[in-house]
Amino acid sequence: MRKIGKIIIGVFLSALLLLLLFVAYVYMAIQIEEPKINTDLIKRNELKTWNDTTFSYQDSWLRKNSLGLWEMYISGSPEELGFKNGILSQHLIHKQEEAFIQQLRQMIPSDSYLKFLKYVTAYMNRKLPDYIPEEFLYEIKAISTFASDDFDFIGDNYTRQLNYHAAHDIGHAMQNLHLVECTAFGVWAERSSDSALLVGRNFDFYVGDEFAENKIILFVKPDKGYAFSSITWGGMIGVVSGMNNQGLSITLNSAKSEIPFTAKTPVSIIAREILQYASNIQEAYSIACKRKSFVAESFMIASAKDNSVVIIEKTPDTTVLFYSNDHHISLTNHFQSETLGHTEINKENQEENVTTYRFERLEELLAAKSQFNNIDFVNILRDTKGKSGESIGLGNEGAVNQLIAHHSVVFKPQEKCFWISTKPYQIGAFMAYHLDSIFDKTIIPIFPIDILSERISADTSFLNNNYPSYLLFKSVAQEIKMEKEVDIAAFLNYNPHYFYTYELAGDYYLQRSEQEKASIYFKQALQHFIPNRYEEQRIKEKIRNLNNN
Repeated sequence: MRKIGKIIIGVFLSALLLLLLFVAYVYMAIQIEEPKINTDLIKRNELKTWNDTTFSYQDSWLRKNSLGLWEMYISGSPEELGFKNGILSQHLIHKQEEAFIQQLRQMIPSDSYLKFLKYVTAYMNRKLPDYIPEEFLYEIKAISTFASDDFDFIGDNYTRQLNYHAAHDIGHAMQNLHLVECTAFGVWAERSSDSALLVGRNFDFYVGDEFAENKIILFVKPDKGYAFSSITWGGMIGVVSGMNNQGLSITLNSAKSEIPFTAKTPVSIIAREILQYASNIQEAYSIACKRKSFVAESFMIASAKDNSVVIIEKTPDTTVLFYSNDHHISLTNHFQSETLGHTEINKENQEENVTTYRFERLEELLAAKSQFNNIDFVNILRDTKGKSGESIGLGNEGAVNQLIAHHSVVFKPQEKCFWISTKPYQIGAFMAYHLDSIFDKTIIPIFPIDILSERISADTSFLNNNYPSYLLFKSVAQEIKMEKEVDIAAFLNYNPHYFYTYELAGDYYLQRSEQEKASIYFKQALQHFIPNRYEEQRIKEKIRNLNNN
């Protein structure tokens, strides 16, 4: 017995030693070496606060415009770009991180599981710096010096800011969380009212309403490469929508990916490199080819020099250039090329998710006219209908406008101008900006920098007639999830064409053990357009469970 006891103790100690060695290995593996930056470049006493929404630092500035968008101009070396960005937008970086963590806590309420995911993510991203160009690492490090210590439980400032640049990719890989369902399209030559290139896009990356509250229109004049503008948020140096002073624009659209298990170059960093260093399609394609991504992504590139719009389709091991011969091009969330369009994962995505349906709706809208201008593009970006103009409910993923967009933008590369949405979503006015007039300025502007005469008006009809009901729908939907008592008859009228309205009504009665009423509403949900197969299966499973009980 004593011998057996010694054996058991020996096995236990050996297992404990192995566990400690493994923990030590993981801890060492996730330690990321930080770039050494010259903090002497920071001159905090040179930050000037003109009022609550206007700040300047050396030649750079940040201001909030009359419609609620932040505008920021920065210039210099990678370190200078990061320092200027950080010192000007420190309060926005904190708000953005706070909104992100708040949404993360809603999705993952368990502190222990959140802590576990912290180490999983850190381990997955341990080699992330190896795949990001050094200049961008320096810029991220410089920004991170202004991040808040309030979020140290997730990681140190630099590691957090670095990992946030890969969060967009993780969202792409986890499409069942409804984080990314973007739409983009372009016309040129005879399909454009003045033959000039036009590109429109909705960036439907949703991590809560608060995350989209402080959008930044960023104007960057780096000491290397081309000056450019992008639509971003506090702490984000990557690009999801942008245009440079060579008349090259880029937008990102996700495609279905396998869950990544190790980091490569975040797609927003690839887009940033393209925007800063490419002046035409071939240069953009060359940059995309030399970087390894860890998710599947489509980059829509419009080039004034080429007078054309193309799509770069990219997976972790393949990069393809897709052209259209029809002087218009459409993009949702699947690949279209011969090389990648016929892969199993792409076909599965088209069969199970709403990407094909939304693509076909977009093609309908582009077939409705022979020529388009910027106002026509905004009208398409605002479209909430399904195919053939069917009412499918506000917020439905089958619509071009799902009322979740972080931003909506129209680019006109030949004129180096763009129109950007203001809240709410795409329904507010679109403000117009000209890159040349921005980069010609070297001091903080006293007057507005957008072109007021080219502003596109808000959709007042939708705002007055549809939006109030949609807000009530969202509010009551939240109350149902919190198991509060609500007026279901009124709730159904707020968004009567949306399948989810009826599913929530079923959930409400299920909470109250009124199975018969719950079953009725679940069956009604199935009679409306449901965008994704897994959502349909979810409702059918609820009905099966009721029948079994």
